[in-house]
Amino acid sequence: MKLLSLILAGLLLLSQLTPGGTLKCWNLHGKCRQKCFKKEKVYVYCTNNKLCCVKPRYQPKNLPWQIQVP
Repeated sequence: MKLLSLILAGLLLLSQLTPGGTLKCWNLHGKCRQKCFKKEKVYVYCTNNKLCCVKPRYQPKNLPWQIQVP
């Protein structure tokens, strides 16, 4: 019984120490990844040299006075 409780305590600690997700970027609305999904765009790079992938709803809107580059 002591061995079982020791194993469960170890697994609990390991689950808390290992990161479950990716790093956040772009004011916590983007995620740092190697590749972005189809509709996501890259505006900046993360500190770990990965792309900061931002979903369409959090992407900046084009303002009328900005020049659009094709």
